[in-house]
Amino acid sequence: MPRKRHIPERTCVACGAKKPKREMVRVACSPQGQVSVDATGKAPGRGAYVCGPDCWDTALGRGRLARSLGRRLSKSDLDSLRADAPETLRPPAGQPVS
Repeated sequence: MPRKRHIPERTCVACGAKKPKREMVRVACSPQGQVSVDATGKAPGRGAYVCGPDCWDTALGRGRLARSLGRRLSKSDLDSLRADAPETLRPPAGQPVS
């Protein structure tokens, strides 16, 4: 009988849903303090996971991402995260960005 393979799960910082790691987007805070979207999922530093567009707005707007990363996010950090967001997390055209 084949052995079932372990699939790592992570929790979304905004909604608390548990999903496979590969289905979520990781935001990493490097040891130097730079915050960025981690496309590889392996960047060094503290990480937090977000699952979808609604959660992306909640995580950035309500400070949940900052709390999970353990540091305050400046306006420039928030602007760069919004700009670097993967296509799956960008709001549809015509919808205002909060």
